[in-house]
Amino acid sequence: MLEILCVVDDDKIFTYLLKRIIEKAKIAREIIFFENGRDAMDYLNSHKEDALKLPQLILLDINMPILDGWQFLNEYGKLKPDVPRPISICMMSSSSEVEDYDRAMGSGHVMDYLQKPVQIPPLKEVTERVLSFLGPK
Repeated sequence: MLEILCVVDDDKIFTYLLKRIIEKAKIAREIIFFENGRDAMDYLNSHKEDALKLPQLILLDINMPILDGWQFLNEYGKLKPDVPRPISICMMSSSSEVEDYDRAMGSGHVMDYLQKPVQIPPLKEVTERVLSFLGPK
């Protein structure tokens, strides 16, 4: 089980449903939500020296106000060298455009791409990959 899972998405109905899915699947002890990439980056920047406050996985929407998913990835790229432990990022989108998938996977920061609405099996698979990457505690 992940210690902290971060969801960055501005769709309140989707995040409500996603929270229920995450709780039902028992994949994270704590879930933190941000409605835009700026708030998420502010959180990461303010906790970058405290690994226990950083998420192990970020579920990142593409289309959001203030700082969208692409802009978040650019900002995260600048922060990544200062982060004490790896943070996996999984892009989420209702877009089935191949260009979005290719751009996300080619960013160097995204480990997977989930199609909305997110289902439990692929979400569990992503979580298991993150946990196996992190290794035993």
